[in-house]
Amino acid sequence: MQIRKSIATWDDWTDYFKEWQKDIGVSIPEAENFIMTPIYTEKVSNEIEFGDFKGQHKWERVGQIPNQQMRDALLQLVFVQGDTEFASTEQQRRLLNNVPHDYDRYAAVRIMLEEMRHGVQMANVLVQHFGSSGKLEAKKLLERRASEAFPETKNPRLLGAFNVAVNNWIDFYTYTCFVDRDGKFQLTMLAPCAFAPLARSAGPMLKEEAFHLGSGNDGLVRIIKGGKVPVRILQKYLNKWISVAMDLFGKDESGTAEWAYVWSLKSRFDEDKQRAAGNTAFDRKELNHHNRMIYFGECLDIVNRLNSLVAAGQPKLTVPDEKFHRGIGRFAGQPYSVTGQLLSADEYKKHLFEVLPNEKDEAELASIFADPSWIEDKKIPADPWAYQKAVRAGTNDKA
Repeated sequence: MQIRKSIATWDDWTDYFKEWQKDIGVSIPEAENFIMTPIYTEKVSNEIEFGDFKGQHKWERVGQIPNQQMRDALLQLVFVQGDTEFASTEQQRRLLNNVPHDYDRYAAVRIMLEEMRHGVQMANVLVQHFGSSGKLEAKKLLERRASEAFPETKNPRLLGAFNVAVNNWIDFYTYTCFVDRDGKFQLTMLAPCAFAPLARSAGPMLKEEAFHLGSGNDGLVRIIKGGKVPVRILQKYLNKWISVAMDLFGKDESGTAEWAYVWSLKSRFDEDKQRAAGNTAFDRKELNHHNRMIYFGECLDIVNRLNSLVAAGQPKLTVPDEKFHRGIGRFAGQPYSVTGQLLSADEYKKHLFEVLPNEKDEAELASIFADPSWIEDKKIPADPWAYQKAVRAGTNDKA
């Protein structure tokens, strides 16, 4: 979709948002019960909590930010975050045509609606605070498309993982467990941002994000308990999504991450823990690597817990080596196997076919999916939308 008219007001943007929904083919009747508006919590510190501006009052307006370089860096953080939110809905939207159980529809619908709301949140920050530049970037959020979900697009999403196809429900639950986990990391790092409107956005988004991670983990548990999907195939989906999620942290040595920290815009994931331990002197160029390794550790913990459910005699699930299938960072484009072995180009090509989902796997799964008992059923909450009241408790809904 090409938006020809410029965006002058927030109402203009929301009109185009509705056009985007139609353009990507999202029709969700349950949306009538969902409040699709920005949420700003007041439960944030008024003081800058890290970086070179620590101790100063947080900036309420872009004009209070000391220089244009910092304003540009902040603008980039906001529109990249917004781009991921709209992309995930584009990737997942077709799953609603083939749902194993009512609970799976509930989970997917809720996650898609919340991801859309997160995109709305970031667009609101852009439109209301960044003038003509923000309005332009908010417009672009609705023009880009997840490329594997829309092969005809010439305007893909900004980050690789958000262009990859979500073909089935195993994709969905692996994606929500591991790619949405990156979302938790990114929002946690933005939560203490020195720009108050972004800091006030992160808390409500994190509360909603928790359901996405929980649904992903729970979905994988339900798949294993169903006992129909071969562990060897499930492993391939872990290889697919964990490897692309690892790239989402960016380059290992990053001047962009360094300055975002110096300028008090984006913290370490474990900032409070590190400060409590007195770890204030560290290599700021290695921030992305630091955060990525914490994420990698969480993946190991999740897979270890899943393995407790794998039946005796079945292969155990594993986390692919950090060097496998990387497109960003010091291992980008290098032919490492899932176990970290360096292969020749020909060996690597064959290896990828063997360890990532392929057409043969999808055909086998199509047969398995014919019987919905492949994934354990689950009850829908008595009041499916009650959680929105909890998310909004103590917030200010005004833009």
